[in-house]
Amino acid sequence: MELDERRREAESRGDAFKYDRRCDRLPPDEIERRVAAGVPFVLRFRVPDGTTEWNDLVHERIAFPNKDIEDFVVLRSDATPIYNMAVVSDDIAAGITVVMRGDDHISNTPKQILLYDALGASLPVFAHLPMIHGTDGKKLSKRHGAMAVGDYRHEGILPTAMVNFLALLGWSPGGDREVMMPAELIASFSEDGLLKKASVFDPKKLEWMNGQHMALLPLAEIEPLITPSIVDAGLASAEWLAANKPWYDTLLELLRVRSRTVGDVVRQAAPYFGDSVVLDPDAVAKQWKDPSTADVLSDARAALADATEWAPDRLEEAMRGVAERRSIGAGKLFQPLRVALTGSAVSPGIFDVLTLLGRDRSLRRLDAALRTLRGG
Repeated sequence: MELDERRREAESRGDAFKYDRRCDRLPPDEIERRVAAGVPFVLRFRVPDGTTEWNDLVHERIAFPNKDIEDFVVLRSDATPIYNMAVVSDDIAAGITVVMRGDDHISNTPKQILLYDALGASLPVFAHLPMIHGTDGKKLSKRHGAMAVGDYRHEGILPTAMVNFLALLGWSPGGDREVMMPAELIASFSEDGLLKKASVFDPKKLEWMNGQHMALLPLAEIEPLITPSIVDAGLASAEWLAANKPWYDTLLELLRVRSRTVGDVVRQAAPYFGDSVVLDPDAVAKQWKDPSTADVLSDARAALADATEWAPDRLEEAMRGVAERRSIGAGKLFQPLRVALTGSAVSPGIFDVLTLLGRDRSLRRLDAALRTLRGG
């Protein structure tokens, strides 16, 4: 209560409050009397004269004049330790040799160093990293839409991509390297790469990096991360995917290089399961606007039905033959055909699409497209 009152008085004068050691000047018998009477008290650390300094791994030499550090509390009135006492005790007990944390803890470090010295313990190395900012340039907080790690996985972020992204928030390997697997991050780490300025937690950069990992990781590592989402989306059962593994692996190889998240793979995979597709209105409006589209697709359907071998090179030969006979560019055939087969204007190569769908499904989808185009 007394300290609170003096703190308010100092604030009213515009002064910074600092404990004046008045209890330290009490006679021993008065101290004994107060303790015996049950007067609440805290235990403070007497700060010595001089300067407390250390060589920080990030900021190099940092020094605090001890006159600016008040005799800080180490034990509350209920004898429980205050933060600085607790972390120093824990770190000594755990044998911690390097303390890496945000630079908002720099003001705590001189107090902790004094405690290490008083306890006769060796000092750890300190590294104070800049705070992480949001894309608005302000300190990252819940207002930026903080999510749990599990939420990022639910959003389709791969573990290796998240580790890669987080490692570069405060450290750089040099040489403009960004996409790195865990083993490479470990091998490349050096304190020389610790950054002095704040990094930005940019979700778009995380998504881009995730796309790089989607393309680089062995398929055997990412397939188990994608399959549960395929199953949850109702596209196929795990048993069916296992029974058709070569086909499924081919599909994933084609889609993962075009995706940034697991969700992207699932969305792109939808047209390859089932007999029908949902037509994208924008794709239909753009790619089927030519009055000759129905005739073009009809010719394509006939050529595909006559194909003696359902293989990419044979299918390409047949489709280019249609384009030549009709004297149109290949794109004038491939894009309307892509919409008919996948419902979208964007997909892997058209011959890969035809191969994955197979003869029967491809022809059925063309029949459905023709009925739509001809109003049937």
